[in-house]
Amino acid sequence: MKSFLELFETILSGDKESSRLAAREVRKLVYGPYTGKYDEIKSIVDGASEEYRKITDDFRQENFVMAVSVMYFLHDSENEPDFLFPWLFHLLKHEKGNIRYAAVRMLENELGPLTVHLRCPESNHTRKLSRADAEQILSNMFIALVDMAHNFWKPAYKKYKYISSLPSGPYKSIQMVLSELEEDCGEQFMAKLHQKFGMKK
Repeated sequence: MKSFLELFETILSGDKESSRLAAREVRKLVYGPYTGKYDEIKSIVDGASEEYRKITDDFRQENFVMAVSVMYFLHDSENEPDFLFPWLFHLLKHEKGNIRYAAVRMLENELGPLTVHLRCPESNHTRKLSRADAEQILSNMFIALVDMAHNFWKPAYKKYKYISSLPSGPYKSIQMVLSELEEDCGEQFMAKLHQKFGMKK
């Protein structure tokens, strides 16, 4: 069985079919018994944004992002969970739906740990991140998503009542993350954010 590093080498340098197959093998390796996987995953995820910028082929970009998204939840950066947010926000605007959806999954993955103190205030859960730091990240995430949604909004979207019925595109992907953020943060915290940024609920 190939290692993560070997699979990503194929994703980045193999032919189209080899790259596609290697991206799908990543999932099997994540959930398999492969030893030493966590160090390799940390190395790949930490360098994902920089590596992505070097990729010129569309199919490689898609395979790379999808493969990273499969292992993303195993990254070891609980004290800095927003370290890839600028890259993930960039991916939310991508023309390819698979890339956008992978970004949605990775951003949603961070919402659980970031909002645990809001969802379970009585919990004694040990955190590497302070409550104040988590709330600052959530605040920054919220305003970044709102700004992006504003940039991609079209008058035609007025007729859609539900996010699920919106046409596929960046606006829908952004709204998916915003919806999850609002649900996980709860009404009280969201009211505080709306007040902070002078927004109407």
